[in-house]
Amino acid sequence: MNTSRRGRPVTPVVALLAAALLTGCAGTGDSEGGEPELGPVEVNPATATLALPMDAYTDTEAERIRMGQVQQALVSRCMARYGFTYEGVRSAEVAGAGAGAEDRHAYLFGLADPAYAAAHGYDKSAGEGSAAKPAPPPLSDSAYVVMNGERPGTQGGTAPDANTEEEAARVDSGLTAAGQKVPAGGCGREGYRKLYAPTKDSVDLLFTFGLASEAHDRSRQDSRVVDAVKKWSSCMDKSGYAGIASPYDVVEKLGLEGDMGGPKAVTAAKADVACKREVNLVGIWGAVEKAYQERLVEEHAETLALYKKQREARFALAASLGR
Repeated sequence: MNTSRRGRPVTPVVALLAAALLTGCAGTGDSEGGEPELGPVEVNPATATLALPMDAYTDTEAERIRMGQVQQALVSRCMARYGFTYEGVRSAEVAGAGAGAEDRHAYLFGLADPAYAAAHGYDKSAGEGSAAKPAPPPLSDSAYVVMNGERPGTQGGTAPDANTEEEAARVDSGLTAAGQKVPAGGCGREGYRKLYAPTKDSVDLLFTFGLASEAHDRSRQDSRVVDAVKKWSSCMDKSGYAGIASPYDVVEKLGLEGDMGGPKAVTAAKADVACKREVNLVGIWGAVEKAYQERLVEEHAETLALYKKQREARFALAASLGR
């Protein structure tokens, strides 16, 4: 991306900063698995504008909630086959979660939004409300058997189960209800398998999460990120917050756990974000993160293509259920 906004001139200070950052982060080549070359390095991008390769394989918060509702609907349908009504958490009670514009990378590099820092410090829950998640309805002993595929009081993990629906068709739970075999693992597991593991080639739900985590771990060790973090730490020293080596350590190092939105936290958060912007931490780290994700996407292209196809099938199932 361009380092300037279309239609607006770049100030000399920003232009010089951009040139210096782009020169200093040109990369060391992509051969032999070394540090990857970087594309354009933006100057202080908002985290909400960051587009990373793994985003294409990752549910947004709204999609995650929707899939939770679909899974719940599948469980309810399974329970109904045995004569039980099971609602779980009603959709209206979770529909408000994650409402509003989403910034999936808001805390990927620590707090980075100056407006949020000034208003809420490190309090990630500000403005989300505090409604407690309702408890699931109590189950009778017979309903418990159908839901969990084991009898009440049975040691967990000992009952027959299956990893996929294909496998479940060959596994005998040893339990019956309403004259029918109870599925391996009960309706709870069946709902999960129908949505996330219908066939033997189903890609593990955590596969893409693992790749994104791997890319992030690699980026943290990249020399360009290490250098930017050191500069951020030096800036924090000058701002009166000495000895903080990582943006992830601020709350703990300053003992802010008990009041992450209080005046002390807000003051620290403002300095934290200002230092990130002074050294262009988000711009540099975001470019490095993207480069490592691109490498992993290329390495695992076949599996990711299958995962994406299966993810689209989940959305189609959701539509067929009216979710």
